[in-house]
Amino acid sequence: MKNRIWIIALLAFVWACGGSEESNETQTVQKTIKPYPAFSPDSAYAFVQKQVDFGPRVPGTEAHKATKNWLISKFESYGFAVETQDFEAKTYDGLTWNLSNIIASYNPEASKRILLAAHYDTRRIADKDTERIDEPIDGANDGGSGVGVLLEIARVIGTQELKPDVGIDIILFDGEDDGEPEGSQTRNREQDFWWCLGSQHWSQNKHKPNYSAYYGILVDLVGAKGARFHREGYSRKYASGILKKVWDNAAQIGQGDFFIYKDSPEIMDDHLFVNEYAKIPMIDIIEFSPDYGFGQYHHKHADNMDIIDRRTLQAVGETVLFTVYQE
Repeated sequence: MKNRIWIIALLAFVWACGGSEESNETQTVQKTIKPYPAFSPDSAYAFVQKQVDFGPRVPGTEAHKATKNWLISKFESYGFAVETQDFEAKTYDGLTWNLSNIIASYNPEASKRILLAAHYDTRRIADKDTERIDEPIDGANDGGSGVGVLLEIARVIGTQELKPDVGIDIILFDGEDDGEPEGSQTRNREQDFWWCLGSQHWSQNKHKPNYSAYYGILVDLVGAKGARFHREGYSRKYASGILKKVWDNAAQIGQGDFFIYKDSPEIMDDHLFVNEYAKIPMIDIIEFSPDYGFGQYHHKHADNMDIIDRRTLQAVGETVLFTVYQE
């Protein structure tokens, strides 16, 4: 409600200042802004906490199964049509995992669709840590934060009177975070990439024949204290227009301090395979600095609730929500 009031007040101010060419141009720009509902950082934070409470969501564990069932029930409670895509995949050390992508759709009949994605599995080792290296991590940020943001967006769309004008597909990929440790000698050489298993499978076996989307947004590592988001390399290569749109939207709604107009290297994340195989332009909102790389918590036991910040969740969630509602 406060967002709608803000927009109405701003339009009224611009109209009152009309008369000059500059103010008329401003009026035209502001009239194109569509109202959007509020994103709750407290709710997103609670969704992250709930995932962590299940325990590490490593495929094949009870925590992973319980998380999957909970996510499906939450999406359904918000009025989304939900289906799963079950498949088998090999790990870098020769295991066969039963994995499951979760696809939740709003307004499935709409022809214009926006794809939002994250991954819900967590890493089975803490290979960047100095202790308990062979134990799984909480994955509060790496996995949990992206899911928390998208679940809150689904809650808002499903429970608020104000609806977007496009169809929304939220895909939670499985098996994203099981890449081999750096320098691993046990790597299975049969395939190139042993991570992003869910996005590789979906991008080559879409849940609906001939499915496409106008564009996609991947959210990964989007909840840490002090996080800043740079323009990732593959996002620039495949979806530069979408990248500019999202970063400009963040600045427009006052979240520009988090979205930095500075380039960062290519990250082999789920969006790479959506771009390459599915041919859907997708950007990646991810904390990776061109100066220091991933945060100090990355693939360590420090990736727990202590590093999760409601302010960061809000910056990302509100920006994505605003972007969707402007279509």
